[in-house]
Amino acid sequence: MPKPFYITTPIYYVNDVPHIGHAYTTVAADVLARYRRLHGDDVFFLTGLDEHGQKIQQAAAKAGIAPQTHCDRLAPQFKNLWQRLNISHDAFIRTTDVAHKKIVQLYLQQLYNKQLIYKADYTGWYCTFDERFWTEKDVVQGLCPDCKRPVEQISESNYFFRMGQCQERLIRHIESHQDFIRPQSRRNEVLGFLQKPLEDLSISRPQSRLSWGIELPFDRNYVTYVWFDALVNYVSALEYLTEPPTMKRYWPASVHLIGKDILTTHAVYWSTMLMALELPLPQTIFAHGWWTVSGEKMSKSRGNVVDPYAIVDEFGADAFRYFLLREVPFGHDGDFSREALIGRINSELANDLGNLLHRTLTMIERFAKGLVPQAHDEARTDNQLRHQAGQLPELVETHLSKLEFNRALESIGGVIQVANQHIDKSAPWKLAKDAADQSLLQTVLYDAAEALRIVALMLFPFMPQTTEAINRQLGMTGPLPDAQWGGLQPGTAIAKGEPLFPRIENTASQGGSRVNQEQSAAPTPQPSPAVAAAPAPATPEAQISIDEFMKIQLKTALVLSAERVPKSEKLLRLHVDLGSEQRQIVAGIGKRYEPESLVGKRIVIVANLKSAKLMGIESQGMVLAAGDKDVGGLVTVIEDVPPGTKVK
Repeated sequence: MPKPFYITTPIYYVNDVPHIGHAYTTVAADVLARYRRLHGDDVFFLTGLDEHGQKIQQAAAKAGIAPQTHCDRLAPQFKNLWQRLNISHDAFIRTTDVAHKKIVQLYLQQLYNKQLIYKADYTGWYCTFDERFWTEKDVVQGLCPDCKRPVEQISESNYFFRMGQCQERLIRHIESHQDFIRPQSRRNEVLGFLQKPLEDLSISRPQSRLSWGIELPFDRNYVTYVWFDALVNYVSALEYLTEPPTMKRYWPASVHLIGKDILTTHAVYWSTMLMALELPLPQTIFAHGWWTVSGEKMSKSRGNVVDPYAIVDEFGADAFRYFLLREVPFGHDGDFSREALIGRINSELANDLGNLLHRTLTMIERFAKGLVPQAHDEARTDNQLRHQAGQLPELVETHLSKLEFNRALESIGGVIQVANQHIDKSAPWKLAKDAADQSLLQTVLYDAAEALRIVALMLFPFMPQTTEAINRQLGMTGPLPDAQWGGLQPGTAIAKGEPLFPRIENTASQGGSRVNQEQSAAPTPQPSPAVAAAPAPATPEAQISIDEFMKIQLKTALVLSAERVPKSEKLLRLHVDLGSEQRQIVAGIGKRYEPESLVGKRIVIVANLKSAKLMGIESQGMVLAAGDKDVGGLVTVIEDVPPGTKVK
């Protein structure tokens, strides 16, 4: 019996066009949905739009059109983007759907009948942007504590949901269900919020002030608060967007994916609403971080809002999907830049994956007449590639079960690197010259092609078009086979095509980028301060003052992962934890250390060094090491101090 798996994105507010944040959440949900389908699960993937509320009413009035017309104009921009990004959602909900409105009113009436909704006079500070009231102690210098915009004092009668009576029950649920709110930092945040008395929630707005909403079934002079309307979408969709209704089949949801800005709304408002309605709570609410652009917050005034349509047009959907989930650990804040995107494409997609496919198929054409050769176990001298490729499905499963998208992609990248090293070490071009080495030659080529097949299968949830291209070039048609070694049949005719990811020459400073149509080696390293070796000892004339020294921020960092930079013997790419954030650092310590030996070490870094590029990879700091010409050893700390501790 297939296991139900119900995943949702937030429903996106249609007061403006889609941006990178919308794409990020939706691509992540799509990866999980595709992955679970590969495993035979019964998947339902929901996304959609939130179309009521004061911001939409104001945006429509400003444009001189009706609110529904405003929503109808913006909705296709989201639907079309999901199509461009190959999003495989099963349903798309709009809160202006008549059936959704009826279900919202049904739940409101149920709570009213249970006396869990009551009417009362209220005076408070109202934020139009967030469409919510704040108390006097919440407001700071006349500004909303959430969005920092001005608030206005409003006195009016409204209907309130008795949210406060669920406070202790919600705390107990969070404490007894470790995976209910993730990551851990968000769970702690919600528990901290619940340490204060939980006030009842205003769930109505008078029609005299806001008419664009769902009318309360028990008082037509009011419409419901936009969040009560929006949050119900997760269950209303199962009642009317499937035939027959599938509420019993899919609820509770397996995963709600949201941005951290709406954590309280989902973890507290939605949870207490479900408790009051006597419905089970979702299994997991995962709140991811925000994206900045080149270190700055996105805003129209700065002109730095990332347009997903433009990125897909220039770089392709799969490269964009890969970057979003590879660049930063899911749950942390991330920074988008063209340079970082191009660096990932060139180093990991063009140089590693693209070259592996290109060189493997070229040699099969040349040495095996274009047919996948037969492997000979007795001829195999190195089982590392087969072993690592065989372990890959389990690693990907482990990481995706924790929503560690970047770690899953790192594991896939590790097999790609081993496959390239396998070819370099075996040198098929040399084996082809000796008749005695033909069995080994065939085995080397088969192993490289089979590793590619497994890599493509594991990449499918992330990069569906790329997987199709790899399989097509490997000569595979029909349904995707499983990940067990040996799925690629000897004798299959390959069909080598165009390079998967042509290298891109970054000419952003001149206003664009140029694509190089040939797969090539990694770019030549540029001079950069972000290397591991310590500077040469200062001469007496080079002495600095204490004030100059104090400008340097030295901090401890915990090494989370380490990997070799392709095409470099010296460089390692480290992902380190600084307590409040994670960073990527490229360090020239590869001749002294194996990557796996560094994981778990507490090192010292220069934390305020300007970012630099090494072989197209951004380095966000400097690792301190002892040694003059060669690296003698890393600078570490004896005690187990927390990551991010200042070194002085």
